[in-house]
Amino acid sequence: MKVLVTGAKGMLGQDLCPILEDEGYEVIETDLYNLDITNKKNINEFFETSKPDIVIHCAAYTNVDKAEEDKETAFKINFEGTKNIADICKKSNITLVYISTDYVFDGTKEGKYQPNDKPNPINIYGESKLAGEKAVQECEKYYITRTSWLYGHHGKNFVETMISLKDNPEIKVVDDQTGCPTWTVELAGGIIKILQEEKPYGIYHVCGSGKTSWYNFAKEIFNIGGFSVNLKPCTTSEFPRPAKRPKNSIMENNKICRDWKTALKEYMDLRC
Repeated sequence: MKVLVTGAKGMLGQDLCPILEDEGYEVIETDLYNLDITNKKNINEFFETSKPDIVIHCAAYTNVDKAEEDKETAFKINFEGTKNIADICKKSNITLVYISTDYVFDGTKEGKYQPNDKPNPINIYGESKLAGEKAVQECEKYYITRTSWLYGHHGKNFVETMISLKDNPEIKVVDDQTGCPTWTVELAGGIIKILQEEKPYGIYHVCGSGKTSWYNFAKEIFNIGGFSVNLKPCTTSEFPRPAKRPKNSIMENNKICRDWKTALKEYMDLRC
């Protein structure tokens, strides 16, 4: 079975593609160098030649803060680009997997967000990803996989940022935002599980099980790594960012992924 992956050179794509190959899929890797998702002509020609059975759409504009000042680009990639992919999938009866985000929620709910909870994004990035979700829902065969607090070996992320700061005299990390850290390998495994089990089309939360704050996430990183640091909690108001973040990003994943601490330990062991 042929699987076309957009954004194959991104943090998720670089883990997802070899895992798909290990599972026996024929993988068609695409990125900006060979497939411009904002160019309909390019997409139509590429799909006509490659003829995939499944598309996993990882390509995205992911700079949350920069999106606040560059809404046009965020929507061009996350909405228009996604709509172009969704249109060709609908036309060709191809199953589409779309990677979305916890940032489609406003973070005001008490408890875990369920896949059918009403989205209400509070930043441009979240708005653009939700617009992408709506475009995908025009397809008959789709899976929207929302994930959160993503980290991996092949890109800039919170885990690597914390480790790079380990020698600082003091490290302050926000302690009043809660969510579900997710390793790219866990997300890849969750996507494959959904496909192989032929789950009903719809929305799924594919994130680490359990919950934590950014501060306690950092604490666990340093504990596992054996780093002695001066780590201090702070509030969101003490660490202002251009884009608002949801206070609560905890999502119900129905055990699609492992406990976030277990996954983080494995990630840390592999990077040593």
